[in-house]
Amino acid sequence: MLVSGFYRTSGMYKVKLILFCITITFLIGCFLAISSLPSEECTCKREALSYTQTEDSRHKLGIVVPFRERFEELLEFAPHIHDFLNKQSINHKIYIINQVDQYRFNRASLINVGFNIAVSEGCDYIAMHDVDLLPLNPGLSYSYPSVGLFHVASPELHPRYHYPTFVGGILLVKREDFEAVNGMSNKYWGWGLEDDEFYVRLKEAGINVSRPLNITTGIENTFRHMHDRVVRKRDMAKCFNQREVTRRRDRQTGLRDVAYSVQGRRTVVVDHAPVTVVNVALRCNRTITPWCLCSEEKKASTSNLAKTKTSKKEPAR
Repeated sequence: MLVSGFYRTSGMYKVKLILFCITITFLIGCFLAISSLPSEECTCKREALSYTQTEDSRHKLGIVVPFRERFEELLEFAPHIHDFLNKQSINHKIYIINQVDQYRFNRASLINVGFNIAVSEGCDYIAMHDVDLLPLNPGLSYSYPSVGLFHVASPELHPRYHYPTFVGGILLVKREDFEAVNGMSNKYWGWGLEDDEFYVRLKEAGINVSRPLNITTGIENTFRHMHDRVVRKRDMAKCFNQREVTRRRDRQTGLRDVAYSVQGRRTVVVDHAPVTVVNVALRCNRTITPWCLCSEEKKASTSNLAKTKTSKKEPAR
């Protein structure tokens, strides 16, 4: 009796042990199967985390385009630059700073205005960008310039301007560097020289300008320059004492005293590219820069000539 009871107890124990092992094996198998399944939610989170930790994702670029009556160029520029920057994963916003006042075009003042707007909307660096210059080589980087400024349209690559101090066309500038030199001069009404004056500001402040390296293209195929000099003639007139004043470093005007009013703004989509158009009316201090309207000099000359003729006709007393 004792022996048979022992065997019955031993048999029941074995059965329970086998059932326990089967249960544990089943649970482990289920756990391994579930953990090996792909999870879309987890994958997305990992990708998002990886993106936010990259260098460029922590910066926002404001493309500042000084603008007046260049609609045809804008239609090509906006989608081109938007796609170009997306391919580099550059967080960006395009600002078209449209001058709507009666004064002569002032590229530097419009850039000062665009900088103020871009910075107020979270941009920590800007691209001073001509609307008629399209980058073609994907090796041209628009990334945040960690040291100094980065001149994308360097004189070795620009289709037209090749002198060593040239910093026009496309220039990337950090917020703190632009503020350190008080932005650009507001004295340059009409075409030319505002970039050269800005270079002097950078040189005096000891701010370095770097340029693209290892670019395999040249002056003919790195950029597309859309400007037609016949259709769109440059406003190169010099009146009053403009020629003399604008050849010197401006220590009076800059970012801190640019005078303007925003007449309106609108977000439009050009093809697939979102663009913020800001209508800006600049103000001119006629005491400092009477050449914001060269027509006034002609009026003054005509008036003086008329007075001279009148005085000659008066009889002697």
